[in-house]
Amino acid sequence: MKRILVIGSPGAGKSTFSRKLHNKFDLPLFYLDNLFWKADKTTIPPKMLNKQIRSILKQPQWIIDGNYSQYLLDERLDACDTVFFLDYDVETCLQGVRDRIRKKRPDLPWIEQEEDPEFMEYIRQFPLTKRPQIIETLSKHPQINQYQFKNRKYASDFLNQYKG
Repeated sequence: MKRILVIGSPGAGKSTFSRKLHNKFDLPLFYLDNLFWKADKTTIPPKMLNKQIRSILKQPQWIIDGNYSQYLLDERLDACDTVFFLDYDVETCLQGVRDRIRKKRPDLPWIEQEEDPEFMEYIRQFPLTKRPQIIETLSKHPQINQYQFKNRKYASDFLNQYKG
């Protein structure tokens, strides 16, 4: 595992899982949220994000945390050797977002102060709108080592048991 993608619903714990991978394998870690969002909650232009992603993909080793399927997901999948899909239930993901309110995080350039109803609805709809797209896209990349975890315990067990 030298080039890893971590994907899943917001609130699933992608960034926490990515940090644990980073600590275990000492690979450079890139958060797509940090690349896309500015501290004032505005975003960079799509072409700039694509340029940054392509620059990361040229590196020999990395962990990329985040979906952003409209931003070069197929290129990221072509370049990676391993993908972790944190495929958790909606309530786990909603609670994950609630648990991080008012906490400083290394993966986001601001501190969330309250629940965003629109964001929470996006998470509720994720299994219906985004998950099928992810499953279909992953099926087109059988050459990649793919791990799909249904809950945090399975993901944690994997990290604790994996010897590489």
